[in-house]
Amino acid sequence: MARLPRKQSDRNVGGRGGISRRTLLVGGGAATGLMVAWGAWPRSYEPNLNAGPTETIVNAFLKIDRSGQVIVIVPQTEMGQGVTTVLPQILADELGADWRTVAVQAAPVSPLYANSLLAREWLASDWTRLLGSAGDWAIGQYATRSALMLTGGGTSIPMFHDAYRDAGAAARVLLCKAAAARWGVPWESCDIQDGIISDGGERRMKIGDVASDSVNFDLPDILPLRQGQDGRLSGQDLPRLDTPSKIDGSHNFAADIRLPDMVYASIRQGPIGDAVLAGLDERSAGGVTGFLKLVKQERWVAAVASNWWAANKALDLADPVFTLRARPVSSDGIGEALETAFSGAAGRRLYSKGDLAPIFEGATILASEYQVDAGLHLALEPMCATARVSDEGAEIWMATQAPGLARSAIASALDLPDSAVTLYPLHAGGSFGRRMDWDAGVQAALIARDMGRPVQLQWSRLEDVIQDRPSAPVHARMAARLGRNGAIEGWLAKVATPCAMTQTWARIADGRLPHEAAEGAANKATRLAVAGMAPPYSIPNWAVDHYPADVGLPVGFTRGNAHLPSAFVTESFIDELAHLAKMEAMSFRIQMLGGNPRLAHCLSTAAAMGGWQGGIAGSGQGIATHMMGGAYAAILVEAAMSGDRLTVNRIVAAVDAGDQVNPDIARQQIESGLVYGLAYAMGASVPYERGLPTRAILGRMNLPRLADIGEVTVELIRSTADPTGVSDLAAPLVAPAVANALYTWTGQRLRSLPLLGTT
Repeated sequence: MARLPRKQSDRNVGGRGGISRRTLLVGGGAATGLMVAWGAWPRSYEPNLNAGPTETIVNAFLKIDRSGQVIVIVPQTEMGQGVTTVLPQILADELGADWRTVAVQAAPVSPLYANSLLAREWLASDWTRLLGSAGDWAIGQYATRSALMLTGGGTSIPMFHDAYRDAGAAARVLLCKAAAARWGVPWESCDIQDGIISDGGERRMKIGDVASDSVNFDLPDILPLRQGQDGRLSGQDLPRLDTPSKIDGSHNFAADIRLPDMVYASIRQGPIGDAVLAGLDERSAGGVTGFLKLVKQERWVAAVASNWWAANKALDLADPVFTLRARPVSSDGIGEALETAFSGAAGRRLYSKGDLAPIFEGATILASEYQVDAGLHLALEPMCATARVSDEGAEIWMATQAPGLARSAIASALDLPDSAVTLYPLHAGGSFGRRMDWDAGVQAALIARDMGRPVQLQWSRLEDVIQDRPSAPVHARMAARLGRNGAIEGWLAKVATPCAMTQTWARIADGRLPHEAAEGAANKATRLAVAGMAPPYSIPNWAVDHYPADVGLPVGFTRGNAHLPSAFVTESFIDELAHLAKMEAMSFRIQMLGGNPRLAHCLSTAAAMGGWQGGIAGSGQGIATHMMGGAYAAILVEAAMSGDRLTVNRIVAAVDAGDQVNPDIARQQIESGLVYGLAYAMGASVPYERGLPTRAILGRMNLPRLADIGEVTVELIRSTADPTGVSDLAAPLVAPAVANALYTWTGQRLRSLPLLGTT
């Protein structure tokens, strides 16, 4: 549709209260009450975009300038994954635009851009599953009416592909109708190629010439989509739209924002946990040239100065002291909490098939235990936000994966209505899930209000590491029974871990402090914590149990989330079983993938391309498979140890992720995921002691360097399936493949991540 009725109010956009059974089931019976309650709410919205004097708002995803420039509105946060190229490419392809005229604009907070797909993954519970399609509908409605804009989990393309395709098709029809009206010809005879409308004959016109007229026409009942492949943009390796500005340095990240009369701030937030500010040396801070003020809150103190270096130096001299009102987090304490969770009452069976009891009773089984340390985000850009607060409202410049929730949190902190806060979403210099939290935006706003002038808050790298919300640590106990023919007859996974997704939602949607969110999730077993732990193989009897734990370390949204440890545990254990069965590791897997042909195809392709030698001793070869979000992947790695240094000489990945819109960007993201997964396997974790990490310098975290990574080959398997996200897919594969490779090299089975320890 060209236009939609306006939503009546945007108050409570972001919904700090979260979703609960009580929120939705108001009324008589469950489904009936839900339908009636939500059905009474307004359900129509119109775009809340701003348009320049020469621009026409065609729909929520598109503006067209009189000059012919196509401005695509993107609600998803660009974090390097290429979403601000791929989504515009979908729309431009269906519209028939000239790629050279395509520009991108960030979307404002609006229900029209809600990510109901990620909301369903995140907020599904036993009772919503019990309601079936009604439960999915309820979560979708909650996400839309709360303007729940989210970026993460590889959901951008699956969520918005059809919306951008339809937006482009609708615009093409309207533009053709406007041109046809001028020419006096049937609109069906018109088409658009390279931004030019033609009637199939000699008549031609730029789309900008009729953009303003196009919105006065109606759409047909059935929206015609493009047919054929001539002149199509989809499927091409088009250049990224953000590359030129990132090369010439004109691209603005949060730390690049400059405002009149702006000052700079650095912050200290104490050790990990329930820490409150107890004291500081204000006199020493005042001796720094350029220092302006110390801004104190209950749980943090910020120094403000004319430049960031002076602000950070003033904080060093102020030497703030915090009181920690709980047991300090430590690596030993994390391990103890995970071990204790197995004997707790909160453990619960979440996935099962068949009956394990008779299979395991009196049988000889293989049992192994795996440990995974919390993995830091370590994005290149530390947390940063710029704020300007006045009596009329507030403006915030920041990168955020949840802009509606961030805006609500900032408004609440300033005691303002949501509508009085303008949030300018920026691209992130890396994130891996860290920008799901909005702490820096709230802090910058409070400091700016106190100072009465614009403030740019930049966390130091040390602060970024201390206050990180890493991936959840895991302790897994695996058990399996092999049949006489080498097939797995029974499989049991017992997993002790906190749920990072539950904690993240409690922080960003319910406004809980990190330690409160951790405590609140400590007794709730959830599928989110063990996502990816269900084996992709045909095993007749299997189960997955989750034992929730409060490890004292707040954890958060990360690339791959629970799939990272799950794939490591599952694929490492499968390899152990193959050796026990005295079978070659790939054949062992293939025999159980008869019901999963796409994953089997990926595995056989990676093995063939990589020259799989059967995992023989000394080969240094390892394989692993995984699937998530409708995508399938397998990798083969060649790894070796040189002294105490791990090197990966080659990685071959085969991926079936549907019909990708921009294959080159898909390959970039798979390669990026492989490197991220290698960092997860080699380092990216730190020991904790007395509430603090014992190191925070990137060079001391055993992260992979270019010299540690050899040739990387990515094969995208041709597919006609719908495209899926690939940003999270490859990362979980690397650690198990490397561990399996090192077993052939050293004869030692590595069952802990990082593979070489964190000391």
